[in-house]
Amino acid sequence: MATWTSTRLAVVVNSNTANPLTPVDSFSPNFALNTEVIHSIEATHIGYIANPSSFTFSISVKAIGGAAAQLTRLALEGTEFEIALYEQSGSTGEWDFVNVVLRKCIITSAAPSNASPTGAPVATFSGVSREAQAQDDLGALVRPTFTT
Repeated sequence: MATWTSTRLAVVVNSNTANPLTPVDSFSPNFALNTEVIHSIEATHIGYIANPSSFTFSISVKAIGGAAAQLTRLALEGTEFEIALYEQSGSTGEWDFVNVVLRKCIITSAAPSNASPTGAPVATFSGVSREAQAQDDLGALVRPTFTT
């Protein structure tokens, strides 16, 4: 019987799994594996050209608990960092991935929301990554494999 409703995910910065980023409203990694189909006058879809991959992310955090301050510091310093999505310890192990890691990240935009009397302001950070890793039961897959 599925117990996924008791599964929790955690977002961590720079592999600090002991202190996950919190509170996180949303985390959206995006993997664009760009290709262009090649056609000719003799036939269609005869091949494709693979363009460089592109990895981006967007994260929304409440401006309480330190997450917004930590990400704002990284943005203003222009510091490269690693951000990852892990299954939180104590969860049931039903998530498809062991982890999804974006390395060599930099924040490209930060958008704090307006303060209101009904709740904490939310800050949304967007950024790019130069390396991505997804690890499932078969092991880790890292792209691209040629950067250091």
